[in-house]
Amino acid sequence: MTDLGRLEDLPQDYRDALTRLNLVPLWPSLRGVMPAHTPRPQTQATHWPYATLKEQLLKAGELTPIEKAERRVLVLANPGHGLEKMQASAAIYLGMQLLMPGEWAPSHRHTPNAVRMVVEGEGAWTTVDGERCPMQRGDLILTPTGLWHEHGHDGSEPVIWLDVLDLPLVYYLEASYHVNGERQKSRAASGAQASPAYVAAGVLPTPVFARGNKRYPMLRYPWSSTRDALTKIAQTTDDQTAAQITYINPETGEDAENILGFYAMMLKAGQSVTLPARSPATVFHVIEGSCAVTAASQRFALTRADTCCVPGYGAVQLQNPSSTEPAYLFLADEGPLHRKLGLYEERP
Repeated sequence: MTDLGRLEDLPQDYRDALTRLNLVPLWPSLRGVMPAHTPRPQTQATHWPYATLKEQLLKAGELTPIEKAERRVLVLANPGHGLEKMQASAAIYLGMQLLMPGEWAPSHRHTPNAVRMVVEGEGAWTTVDGERCPMQRGDLILTPTGLWHEHGHDGSEPVIWLDVLDLPLVYYLEASYHVNGERQKSRAASGAQASPAYVAAGVLPTPVFARGNKRYPMLRYPWSSTRDALTKIAQTTDDQTAAQITYINPETGEDAENILGFYAMMLKAGQSVTLPARSPATVFHVIEGSCAVTAASQRFALTRADTCCVPGYGAVQLQNPSSTEPAYLFLADEGPLHRKLGLYEERP
């Protein structure tokens, strides 16, 4: 490979003249922005154990009332990007959010897309676009771009969930903002939320009259239905293949949201699988059981509610250490974005 000239090879007066004109020579930095063969991700393989995270989150609940926080969240920040940037990967933001009994996180809407993966607790709910969605462990709840949403808690114990947003990308595009609103008049779940047809594969409810024009017909994906689907799929897979589902829009078949992809996976007792090297970074969160994740020369022993993020372009090995119990994982990645941009790759 040809050695390129260095910035220091240029005379200082020439460099100063370029600076005054807001100009930069490309060749000294070309290999940095376009390395040979494989990118050099800033995203580092990082593990956030839930036990230590929960301790600090509950402490935050004692130190900061919801009125002062609005959203009481600890951000899972990747050191490769710098903690101040508050991002888990190039396009993924992760936050663990706490809502105490009787609290209400006020209504707002924002440009980044978000989802909530419920980690523990009972009695909380999220109202999205006027539709009240109960929050139960393992449920996935969408709060897509531009839709009003708020959180409330009628139970007796703390409720905690994992937030996943495409905030880093939207912020980088200088398109990130929010708008505060009034408390929503909520209605009980209807349409997609109440219809069993949406959780029956290959079946789409078709009303006699025109269907509504909701862009997101399904806002809550109950864990009970997802877990049941994974268990049935696992009965037909071999030991080298993990059972996996993709959360989709049930009317279009497209990803549930348009930037990040969301999935659930089941590993049988003792099962070990190797995922191919893919271009997007991936987040793994344990809903039930435990899982060892090996990626980027790191090995993380994840237990229930633990979360980790691994960079793209490297194979990932998943192993269920239990000889008797399955493991259930929630995954998030940048796959939809990569596909839209024509950047998606899988390598052997």
